[in-house]
Amino acid sequence: MKAQPKASHFIGGAYVEDMAGAEIQVIYPGTGEVIALLHEATPALVEQAVASAARAQKEWRRMRPVERARVLTRAAAIIRERGEELAQLETLDTGKPIQETRVADWPSGADALEYFAGLAPTVTGETIPLGQDMVYTIREPLGVCVGIGAWNYPSQIACWKSAPALAMGNAMVFKPSEVTPLGALRLAEIFIEAGLPAGLFNVLQGRGAVGASLISDSRVAKVSLTGSVPTGQKVYAKAAEGLRHVTMELGGKSPLIIFDDASLEDAVGAAMLANFYSAGQVCSNGTRVFVQKGLKDRFLARLAERSRLIRMGDPQEDDTQMGPLVSQAQLEKVTGFIARAKSEGAQLVTGGGRGASNDGWFVEPTVFADVTDQMEIAREEVFGPVMAVLDFETEDEVITRANATEFGLAAGVFTKDIARAHRVIAELEAGTCWINAYNLTPVEAPFGGSKLSGVGRENGHAAVEHYSQVKSVYLGLGPVDAPY
Repeated sequence: MKAQPKASHFIGGAYVEDMAGAEIQVIYPGTGEVIALLHEATPALVEQAVASAARAQKEWRRMRPVERARVLTRAAAIIRERGEELAQLETLDTGKPIQETRVADWPSGADALEYFAGLAPTVTGETIPLGQDMVYTIREPLGVCVGIGAWNYPSQIACWKSAPALAMGNAMVFKPSEVTPLGALRLAEIFIEAGLPAGLFNVLQGRGAVGASLISDSRVAKVSLTGSVPTGQKVYAKAAEGLRHVTMELGGKSPLIIFDDASLEDAVGAAMLANFYSAGQVCSNGTRVFVQKGLKDRFLARLAERSRLIRMGDPQEDDTQMGPLVSQAQLEKVTGFIARAKSEGAQLVTGGGRGASNDGWFVEPTVFADVTDQMEIAREEVFGPVMAVLDFETEDEVITRANATEFGLAAGVFTKDIARAHRVIAELEAGTCWINAYNLTPVEAPFGGSKLSGVGRENGHAAVEHYSQVKSVYLGLGPVDAPY
């Protein structure tokens, strides 16, 4: 099983290698097998990539938006044509079940390219009448943007960041996570095939030092990161040294609130999606599941029944519903959380073990009940298939407890009382919310968080503002009135 790319990096429209960079092993999470060997970008390659992007962007920004849109539309079509091949690559890179990667990863990336292709030609300025004179505005690209990806949705994130950046006339240097580096290289190939001028989308592999060198480059105007809060804090501080534009989509410990009158099957299904999809490795997961006491017993019983039916196994098999965690390090982190939850007195309802498979980094769908707000699994981001169920009695109580966190990425409410749903959502401190649904993230809707969960927004029309800036032009149509 091999997935070796032609080279480690993609710069100026072609694959580039420099064996002097530190080695990066790409490991298939399903078996622990090394499937590719890459190398980190050297300082010379960082310079080459940024210079290539800066050169290419000058001409790209002058093109009509509809011409830029045609390229993105062709790229989206290529992704859809090669859906099975790309899904297989994503499964090898991440360990996600093939039934997920066929519908959720590259397809979402194609949606983003298509959406921003359609949006780009509609972005216009405004005129402001001032009597005889007037002001008009122009929305301009920022220049060279740096995208830093996470390992949980590597190809989707590469598309989510590059689509608005390119649509608005920018160039991008993208650094994927060293854990999942393969998809971004394939996206770079697809862009060139779709007609994107060489140099506008470059891919550099590497760890934190490579990202830091990109962020501190004076030619970089914008940094977009998807990652953890500690990484975000470092990137934000580094970007601030050059007063660069920043978008951050960071971690979360999001509440999913289920009232007594909610549909039991819908609530259980949503809680499972909010904790077990992608083996729980989703930043917006609703990992604090607040269940009103009147529904608690029935909810836990049905949740346990359905969770035990989840099919774990080989991610490449069509009927596998849950694959492994992405790495040995992540496995150790998640199993440590499970052990400490038991020691703190949380009640293990189901799961907690490694599952039937002895290969790969698997953890069973795990549910803890009788969790209190002070327990570690109610405060810290686990990033694995571990659900914490907490009791509550009143609406005011659950709102206060739900907001008692430094995070603010997402939140959800399940109830048949639509007035209560809107009332509760209005009080929750989170940037992305759902009512009687969870973790649906269409590209048409802005996505992002508040508090320590980030700044700025991905997707939707809001993303245009984060990849462009407004220029105001005062047009004087009369004589200059000077007192001198």
